[in-house]
Amino acid sequence: MSDLESRFKDAAARAQTLPKRPDNDVLLKLYALYKQGKEGDVSGKRPGITSFVARAKFDAWAGLKGTAKNDAMTQYVQLIERLEKG
Repeated sequence: MSDLESRFKDAAARAQTLPKRPDNDVLLKLYALYKQGKEGDVSGKRPGITSFVARAKFDAWAGLKGTAKNDAMTQYVQLIERLEKG
């Protein structure tokens, strides 16, 4: 496991214990960066209009299409660090 992968995994664990719950936009950004860092570009069909949360998550992740996994992991770690500082 590379140093970046280790930091990413550690940041994902710390995300569960942030001092303050982020707003929904930040939560979507965290979700999208995490998924892009773990899996790469979004796949599958976009959820239907009645699946509001699933659709928002899909759209957030799709917005990162083309972002390299390493870049997404780095951005995720940096965002978690900023959120920890408050």
